[in-house]
Amino acid sequence: MVPVALWSQESDTTHIHIKSIYFGGGSYYIDRDQAQELKEWLESFDRIEQYEIIIQSHTDNIGSQRFNQYLSQMRSESVFEELLFNNIDALAIEVKDFGENDPTYSNKNLIGRLKNRRSDVIIKPVSL
Repeated sequence: MVPVALWSQESDTTHIHIKSIYFGGGSYYIDRDQAQELKEWLESFDRIEQYEIIIQSHTDNIGSQRFNQYLSQMRSESVFEELLFNNIDALAIEVKDFGENDPTYSNKNLIGRLKNRRSDVIIKPVSL
């Protein structure tokens, strides 16, 4: 299993927080440890209702493009359900599925493929 990445990116006026959930090849199962880490991360935000949440799901390039798009959607659905389980309002969640398109890491090596098998939960303050 690849370690869960947690980092924050700040600009002058906006705070963006990203939690990555990693999956095995061809899987959209969120293991118990990552589910617990996501729960604790969400609980660290005061007044979570003042944030918008974006799920961005990715895959590596193993398998067909059609399957990878489906897998990306299923990863988003798993994360979406986990957010609902943690009392996040469904209307506050936006979903973007990238499949194997626009990879963050190189799919030419194992490490890059492992890092691309993920969903990112992005939390940022609601724009006024």
